[in-house]
Amino acid sequence: MESRMIASRPRQPTRAAPPMPRKPPTNKPASATPSSRAAPAVPPSAPSRELQVFPNPAAGRDYVIRFDVPEFTCLCPLTGQPDFAHFSIEIVADQLCVELKSLKMYFWSFRNEGAFHESVTNTVLTDIVAAIHPRFVRVHANWFVRGGIGTEVTAEHRQKGWKPAPRVDLPAAQ
Repeated sequence: MESRMIASRPRQPTRAAPPMPRKPPTNKPASATPSSRAAPAVPPSAPSRELQVFPNPAAGRDYVIRFDVPEFTCLCPLTGQPDFAHFSIEIVADQLCVELKSLKMYFWSFRNEGAFHESVTNTVLTDIVAAIHPRFVRVHANWFVRGGIGTEVTAEHRQKGWKPAPRVDLPAAQ
């Protein structure tokens, strides 16, 4: 077996960094000192229960809009522990559509509130229906396991008299 020798440079002596100047002691607690960065007068984004809408660009056609919200958070109303869910929303809009950023801020508004899984899921459905009066909407919430039990809640709304077009099954490509 052949051995190799690897040459290395001799170590250079390291220099110590100059000492940092010390701040004079104050009698204020650390939490009372202001931060160096001022908060904006209006935050760029903030939680809101207002769902903003815009006109449906294809109101004469039934088509499905799907929203996927994988990081929903609220609090358990009994323990105060955080609850997490993955929401899936399917909408067949009528005259109005939900604006995406307002939907994000809407879901964020639940973060520090205590609510039961069933209540949150149905509240989301009710608020979407009130905002856009869709032909159809389905809200599905897959709540993460807590105490060894997972919960899934699905709530639907269908506009009176609306029926979906029959499903079309096409043959597989050859």
